[in-house]
Amino acid sequence: MKEIDINCDVGEGIDNEAELMQYIQSCNIACGAHAGDIATMRKVVMLAIKHNVKIGAHPSFPDKTNFGRKSMLLDLKELKKTIQNQINLLHNIVLELGGKLHHIKPHGALYNDIATNNKLSLQFLEAIEPYKKSVYLFVPFNSKIEKNALNQGFKIIYEAFADRNYNDDLTLVSRQQKDAVICSPSIINKRVHGMLYAEKVVTITGKKIRIKARTFCVHSDTKNALEILKNLAQLSIK
Repeated sequence: MKEIDINCDVGEGIDNEAELMQYIQSCNIACGAHAGDIATMRKVVMLAIKHNVKIGAHPSFPDKTNFGRKSMLLDLKELKKTIQNQINLLHNIVLELGGKLHHIKPHGALYNDIATNNKLSLQFLEAIEPYKKSVYLFVPFNSKIEKNALNQGFKIIYEAFADRNYNDDLTLVSRQQKDAVICSPSIINKRVHGMLYAEKVVTITGKKIRIKARTFCVHSDTKNALEILKNLAQLSIK
């Protein structure tokens, strides 16, 4: 048996963290740029500590209007400032409450862009350099950020998405397209099992593409996130 680590993006205004925490092993907490504020961060950190859930920072492009899901062109100075401010803010709260920061997982457009844009991935790594030795970085398999992070000695954990469809190049199907989000718990269980054991994912075109993942994301704003997580919890104990 392989251990299944399920992570969830939280602190994003859905306010369902108290229900979700008992079914996940890792969480990615919004740091104020696309969602969240100090009060929300404190609340979610306390829940994570209570349920022994690993705590991650979820930095984003600074864009609450578009929920961090649209690309932004920032120069290196601006990018470093916003990323470091976000992570530092959450990290200070985590330390204050007696927890430990386990990982960093970029959000939305930032996550997608550093996966495919070599220059931006290097800039992002420069921004999180202070955390290089102390935390893990969640990265998608066969991406620019994966290769550059490994070359620079960052500690990485491969991540895949349980509730999202993939293109043949392992990018995520745009949320503007039909079937971008998967809501069927049975289909999600089958996909996670396939990614974990066979290291293959069925793409939107039906192809089976190699993928590696140690942690699987379910978005807290997926309409039936709680049902999905309950089903994945059953998968993890079989």
